[in-house]
Amino acid sequence: MSSKTLHLALFLFPGYHLGAWRLPDAIPEIDMSIDHLTRAAQLAEGAKLDAIFFEDQAAVRRSNDILAGDTYGAANPRSIHLDPTVVLPALAMHTTHLGLAATSTTTFNDPYNLARRFSTLDHLSGGRAGWNLVTSFNEDEAQNFGLDTHMQHAARYERAGEFVDVVTGLWDSWDVDAISRDKKTGVYFDTDKMRFLNHDGEHFKVRGPLTTARSPQGRPVIFQAGSSEPGRDLAARTADVVFTLQSDIDKARAFRDDIRARAVAYGRPADSIKVLVGMTPIVGDTDADARDLADQMMALIPDDLALSNLKPLAGGVDFRDFDLDAPVPELPETNAGKSHREAIMAISREKNLTVLETARYFAEGSYLKMIGSPATIADAVQTWRDADACDGFLAVPTHYPTGVEDFTERVVPELQRRGAFRTEYTGTQLRDHLGLNGSAVGVKA
Repeated sequence: MSSKTLHLALFLFPGYHLGAWRLPDAIPEIDMSIDHLTRAAQLAEGAKLDAIFFEDQAAVRRSNDILAGDTYGAANPRSIHLDPTVVLPALAMHTTHLGLAATSTTTFNDPYNLARRFSTLDHLSGGRAGWNLVTSFNEDEAQNFGLDTHMQHAARYERAGEFVDVVTGLWDSWDVDAISRDKKTGVYFDTDKMRFLNHDGEHFKVRGPLTTARSPQGRPVIFQAGSSEPGRDLAARTADVVFTLQSDIDKARAFRDDIRARAVAYGRPADSIKVLVGMTPIVGDTDADARDLADQMMALIPDDLALSNLKPLAGGVDFRDFDLDAPVPELPETNAGKSHREAIMAISREKNLTVLETARYFAEGSYLKMIGSPATIADAVQTWRDADACDGFLAVPTHYPTGVEDFTERVVPELQRRGAFRTEYTGTQLRDHLGLNGSAVGVKA
């Protein structure tokens, strides 16, 4: 039994494994079905997970130029999904404890609307909301918001820094007891306990306050996944949880240590940020069964789809131009996200993979693969946590329902049996599950 607290969240992105949706038992229609999404959330809550998490991209993944007739790898299953900020309120009505988190970009949103949306979700869910702050890496998103090309990486993070300051300032618009609704005195709220933000910065001018009261958590939980220098710095200053692409324990530990050191430099306790490593579990009755399943799913991924899938991750690099049987060469710096570029090169080198093999690795999902029986995966989870390589994992099942069921009904019970993970919730809010002591950065408990 490990004495270290383990945090587990479920990353639900239909079509994330580019072959698993083709399995006979897979239900790919979860991408548009609130009934299937609800069942997945209830499976996560039944396993006592911290949260369910949804990614979002506001564009179809265009790995080529379809208009020019290049349909190579065009129909990427990861393109089709609902707006998660609309899905989460529905899931809040069918769950009672599970944290509810979603991605929303700072580059193509307005801080007032976003702050209001997640504050509303926190109220509707009784304090279970989380916002995953991203700056967007997909060039095609820019073209859905009046731009020909994406804003420069450094500029995106500069805007994001001001954006999150406005959002958190708006979340702090009201004291906890500001709204009294006192029928005797006729006073609905105390104006002395309400604050106008009056922010006037380089990117935003926002008066405030929000039209919602102080949210149950004080502030919704802020997630972030940037691993570039500006991404790490923004996370250390503002985030409660950081997701990371790591496949090596030592490098993961170094990443966690770096984030915690930066947090301390900003005057925050080192443990005020939880680092979760992305992990794809592929589960079988035995390790051999799990490997067979992984091979079966891999065989369902067309080569052209696997190769084209890397293009947006690497900022437009066409991997067809490389020798497919050679290692991935040094990739050029681009204006896309930095994490995936570094991960593509690192995976090829660490695992001695060719370009095509690397493409197929990422077609299974970008995250660490844990393949084996429930006991084998539980062993690996405990090894990483006991080594202080992370505070827990963001589990990314390959498909629904079996992939989700295998993790929530087989792997998690094995961890619970060992005493490595909770068997009951000890609080009702997402901050309770994450051990964030019921308070947010800059907010007095």
